[in-house]
Amino acid sequence: MGRRSSQKKNAAMLDSDDTDSLSSSSSSLRLDNMAELSIQEMQVEKDSLLDQWLDALFEKRGSTREKALASIIDAFNSSLQYEFIEKKFATLLHQCLNSIKKGSAKEVALASHLIGILALTTGPGRNAKEIFEESITPISEALRTRPEASKTSSLLECLAVITFVGAEEPEETERSMQIMWQVAHPKLGTNVAAAKPSPVLITMVVSAWSFLLTTVNGWALNSRNWQESISYFSTLLDKDDRLLRIAAGEALALIFEIGSLEKFCGEPKVSGESSVEDGSENRKTMHIHGLKNKVLNKVRGLSAEAGGKGSAKKDLNNQRNTFRDILDFLEQDGYAPEIAMKIGGESLSTETWAQSIQLNFLKHFLAGGFVKHMQENQFLQDVFGFTPKRKLQAEGVHRMSGGEKRMYKSPNSAINKARTQFLNKQRMQSQDKNAGHFAVGFDDR
Repeated sequence: MGRRSSQKKNAAMLDSDDTDSLSSSSSSLRLDNMAELSIQEMQVEKDSLLDQWLDALFEKRGSTREKALASIIDAFNSSLQYEFIEKKFATLLHQCLNSIKKGSAKEVALASHLIGILALTTGPGRNAKEIFEESITPISEALRTRPEASKTSSLLECLAVITFVGAEEPEETERSMQIMWQVAHPKLGTNVAAAKPSPVLITMVVSAWSFLLTTVNGWALNSRNWQESISYFSTLLDKDDRLLRIAAGEALALIFEIGSLEKFCGEPKVSGESSVEDGSENRKTMHIHGLKNKVLNKVRGLSAEAGGKGSAKKDLNNQRNTFRDILDFLEQDGYAPEIAMKIGGESLSTETWAQSIQLNFLKHFLAGGFVKHMQENQFLQDVFGFTPKRKLQAEGVHRMSGGEKRMYKSPNSAINKARTQFLNKQRMQSQDKNAGHFAVGFDDR
């Protein structure tokens, strides 16, 4: 009896365990299904909202368009909207361009920023090329005719980003750099006095110009366009605005890192006492040497500046640190300071001035969306050679309505790779070429 009772008890326990197991599996399956449905519902809701905001860009009321643009920017910062871009790319681009042509300063700033995010999200290729070609004229016209500071800064940033991603030839990049240059050096009209650009605006021009210079081989530049750049940036080191000084200092460091200094120095002045025997090459060498020493003396002074009345201590410390790095770079080994930051547990680092300028510019441009892009944007990962600890399949894994999964690649991934390999090659060549160069560069050789 006792044995039979024990067997019944064990059987009951086994039945109970099987039932619990089945119940647990069933519950787990239900939870998975609920999670699946929840994700799908959230995606459907997000797509619906994006469609509504896109429709709102057609509204006549400017404030409605402004709110829609801001909402789309927030959505793009929180998640890379590859599928939405694939379906609505052209509509979104052209509505943003309409906002640039006709909107208020605030609307222009928002639309410009969104176009830049759109370019970074698509990556190099057909769409990025279209963004560049369709946008450059409206942006150029807006920079020339509507000088509001907040709007102009956003337009400059947008121009820099779409050129960085979409320009395929050096001449295209130089065209954008020239447009920027004209903002800092406005030409006088027949009966119009050009407004003097503010230090804030010049700072933005210098930063955007330097950002694009990181992508151009120095030998490919048209020397006629940039003959006085070193002298110009050197004069900016004397300005009262510290952020402007820092931007100019970094531009100079980048020029020295790239080399091809004769492209940026201008022609030496010939005095009446000079003879033919002096030779043009000798005069050029002496001219470059003089400019280098002039820059070096200013950099040395700014690296140890004591400060002044009303100076922000933070800006003063940033200035000192930046110019100490530039001084070390010019006087010693020719290596730029290494910058390292953690993103999701993995380190992103830079080793050249070109890389640090790109990193700082894109961090500023993407702001709250920077980390998300570095975690999921294959193009930016390739630019900085960064692999996130938890690779979220940068091209995206999107769940379909039937519950199946499919891989979704960001557009033009092959072109992305080729473009960013070129950029990385340029940076590495610059770094290798200049290693140990500047300690000699300021000698009397």
